[in-house]
Amino acid sequence: METELQDIVPNICSGKDRISNSGEVALYGSTGVIGRTNSASYKENIVLVARVGANAGQMQIGNAPCGVTDNTLVIDAKEWNYYIYYFLQHYNLNRLVFGSGQPLITGGMLKRIKVRYGCKAERNNITRLLCLIDERIATQNKIIEKYESLIQAISQKVLRPSEYWNEYRLCELADIRSGYSGNQVSHKTAYAVSRIETISKHRIDMLRVGYVQDIPSEYKLNVGDILFSNINSIQYIGNTAFVDKEYNLYHGMNLLRIIPKPSLVIPRFLHLILCTSMAIKHFQSICNKAVSQASINQTSLGKIMLHIPPLTCQEQICNVFESVEQRLNLEVYYLKRIQLQKNYLLRQMFI
Repeated sequence: METELQDIVPNICSGKDRISNSGEVALYGSTGVIGRTNSASYKENIVLVARVGANAGQMQIGNAPCGVTDNTLVIDAKEWNYYIYYFLQHYNLNRLVFGSGQPLITGGMLKRIKVRYGCKAERNNITRLLCLIDERIATQNKIIEKYESLIQAISQKVLRPSEYWNEYRLCELADIRSGYSGNQVSHKTAYAVSRIETISKHRIDMLRVGYVQDIPSEYKLNVGDILFSNINSIQYIGNTAFVDKEYNLYHGMNLLRIIPKPSLVIPRFLHLILCTSMAIKHFQSICNKAVSQASINQTSLGKIMLHIPPLTCQEQICNVFESVEQRLNLEVYYLKRIQLQKNYLLRQMFI
């Protein structure tokens, strides 16, 4: 069977439309939970849709009494809520979002969506299975967070300078180079170049690169190189990405390239040092601050002093990190497989 969403839930409204006192609860906005409030708009298990901004069209389930801002649309279809939530995931609300400066989705658009459904028993079976998968995804995310916390704790413990470590300027440990300044093109070519956005969680994100028509070979990034964000908003100054494999990527603008000298430092170890909270805070304290962005030039970066242990100690520390990171990568891979399974089921269950 098929019907418009407004036939199931005629009143799709924004959060400001209903307020009642209910003690302190979570306050939802367009980006998720944005704080706490003493006014609860709705009870649990309602469908929340970001109405405006970069997250417009994204959804979540308010699974406890909550407050909701005007930036969020509320779908309260009672016993249908979870079914509607999963159906709209299959439908993909992003295709309804309009506007480039301030993306927007309206309640009127949601009301006209045609919902396909079966009998109550079938709907319950679908939502029960998908809820179980979502619970597994949530558990997997917690496992990943634990490994990330473990890596952070190990970093604070084993990368703390010792009196037996030698002190070097960064320019003694590595060559520091600027990127290619040629014009980028709007279409894909054989020459992908790094951009500020290419750095993501200390890794290379090949989905966020630029392209040039041609580029000298000396700009080719090699395994062991480190990209360093030296021109950015101050909170992103010092972000790095380690070139851990061959990406066929070239060094572009607004990032510095650090090429470690293996006779003094293992590339991976130098990257670990540069990722410590102590190092990042130092980068942000010495950068040149302007109204919209901050910067560190090559000379200033090269003068930064770093404590480095002997190569044998570096290797042992790198091995510790590698073993934990391998486990983390496995958990991330498993999470992606569960998400793929959920996407497959969404396609099959709402034909």
